[in-house]
Amino acid sequence: MHLPSHLPSADLPTGSREPASDAGIGGAHRNLVFVVEDDEDIARLITHNLQAAGFEVQSFVNGASVISEAQREMPALLLLDVMLPGADGFELCRQIRQTPLLAGMPIIFLTARTGEADRIKGLELGGDDYMTKPFSPRELIARVRSVLRGVREMPAPTKAMRLGEIEIDAALMMVQVQGKTVFTTVREFRLLEYMATHRGRVLTRHQLLDAVWKETPFVTPRSIDVYIRRLREKIEPDARHPQYLKTLRGIGYRFEVPR
Repeated sequence: MHLPSHLPSADLPTGSREPASDAGIGGAHRNLVFVVEDDEDIARLITHNLQAAGFEVQSFVNGASVISEAQREMPALLLLDVMLPGADGFELCRQIRQTPLLAGMPIIFLTARTGEADRIKGLELGGDDYMTKPFSPRELIARVRSVLRGVREMPAPTKAMRLGEIEIDAALMMVQVQGKTVFTTVREFRLLEYMATHRGRVLTRHQLLDAVWKETPFVTPRSIDVYIRRLREKIEPDARHPQYLKTLRGIGYRFEVPR
């Protein structure tokens, strides 16, 4: 891959710092993107195009310091290559989702793996999007903006909903089960909040896609099943026998409040 010689080095933080007043959800810098990619040419290409689109970029060649730096800098989004030296992108995503301060941070996977099993694995680990290499820089920017738009288009804060043993607070983007906080990704929260707001209604997979993901091409009707399974593992007393997120076979899902 030929790249202009004036592009910034991929292993150094680049760009100017966002002003503190432009912080996003949870204190994240609205335009700061962490790029974790060990291929220098690809990292430089991503960095160049993100900066040209108005983003600030900090690059890493492996995941060794990503979590500690993310907790300090609070980026708006992470781009993770799957095939990294040491712990791969999937393992790094797993660690991020287990870190309370970062648990809801948007993640886009970048990978040469094209199999459906890998895409589903990325979803199950909490990925918000999944791009295969080679990719168009224009499409990458569109995907980044789409994921961030999903974060920023959260519904206006309303009074917290108390539904059985679950409390959903849109203002804080927080879910509690039996008084204990359950960490969700932004997409998981939006899906749960939408279903709870429309509780009692049967919602097809396509309706959920239109409401929560809109133009995100990564998520398919089948992917909805993965998100529902992840939510069940987090909010249900027994995920195998759900009380809240009910399946209507061949149709879709419905949120119910146990009696």
